[in-house]
Amino acid sequence: MRRFLLFWALALVLLASCSSKKTIEVPEPLLSEQQMIDVLTDSYLIEAMLNQKKSNGENVTSLQSVYYDQLMEHYGITDSIFDANMEYYSHDLATLERIMDSVNNRFLNAQQEK
Repeated sequence: MRRFLLFWALALVLLASCSSKKTIEVPEPLLSEQQMIDVLTDSYLIEAMLNQKKSNGENVTSLQSVYYDQLMEHYGITDSIFDANMEYYSHDLATLERIMDSVNNRFLNAQQEK
């Protein structure tokens, strides 16, 4: 999940769109849209940094778990809480799209500020 966070989100969206309408339980704790945006943004930054290090020939296997553990600790969540929230939001495609658009806009705005 950590390595392919974007693919995980897309896979959940596809699964949600193909599955029958069923009631999804609200995870405890439910992360707000803003919290999901923050976690996803930082996750993508970690992935970009790891990919850069990998392209420079560095072994990032041990770094990956350290960075993601720090990320989860920073936000006070666990992998299972994040996974449950991704599953929850994947059943509300409009909200998930809004979250992903906000993440993308953060990167676009940062790029334009350079």
